[in-house]
Amino acid sequence: MEILFIRLIEALLMPPGLMILMMLLGTLIIGRLFITGKILIIGGFVLLVAASLPVVSANLLALLEQTAPITPTQLNQRQTQAIVILGGGRYADAPEYNGQDTVSKHTLERLRYGARLHRQSGLPILVTGGNPYGHATAEGELMRRVLENEFKVPVKWVETASVNTWENARYSQQQLKRDGITRIALITHAWHMPRSVLVFEQHDLDVVPAPTAYTTSARPLLLQFVPDARALDDTRKALHELLGRLWYAVRY
Repeated sequence: MEILFIRLIEALLMPPGLMILMMLLGTLIIGRLFITGKILIIGGFVLLVAASLPVVSANLLALLEQTAPITPTQLNQRQTQAIVILGGGRYADAPEYNGQDTVSKHTLERLRYGARLHRQSGLPILVTGGNPYGHATAEGELMRRVLENEFKVPVKWVETASVNTWENARYSQQQLKRDGITRIALITHAWHMPRSVLVFEQHDLDVVPAPTAYTTSARPLLLQFVPDARALDDTRKALHELLGRLWYAVRY
């Protein structure tokens, strides 16, 4: 129930929900509070357009994507002991997979990079992803199947109890501790890396960041100022990370 409540609050605070809420409220009160209603409607519209601009979303994500890519040499120099891959969601009831769940595109990007790092370094892999919405199979198990069956890469540990990044760190550390693992290469999206490193280090793990899927853009300069649905989603992701750090500071 907590995860559903959090997702509801997030939907109201993130684009486009916040902007729609502002414009709706402004429309409801404009008859009695004309100036306030007008400000809310115009403000909501302006913020929605701004959040949809590639130039805005790219700069917000750039604030988060400060960690440089890792190399196998750097993994060896840091005496890294294992690779941890964070789940990034599922593709539920996939028609082309006989209606079964599989990993989402975000998770697949992380798994692909994890397989690459494993082949380059030989390090064992832990995958972490739970089942907050009660699906038949936990995300961590879906990740294991894809790595082993499609990438032909073995998975040593599977964490399936977590519902967020904080619990990814908590339950992964518990499994790794039993095998004496304290120094890991952590794989997630570049924009998700700052918050992920923070929580894993708070669980007494020495983290070597291994970010993937950096945000790059080949748009001409003019198109950077044209509203775009993908840019709106990128803005939402960046604000989600910033709000997530604040929430974790309060919650944990």
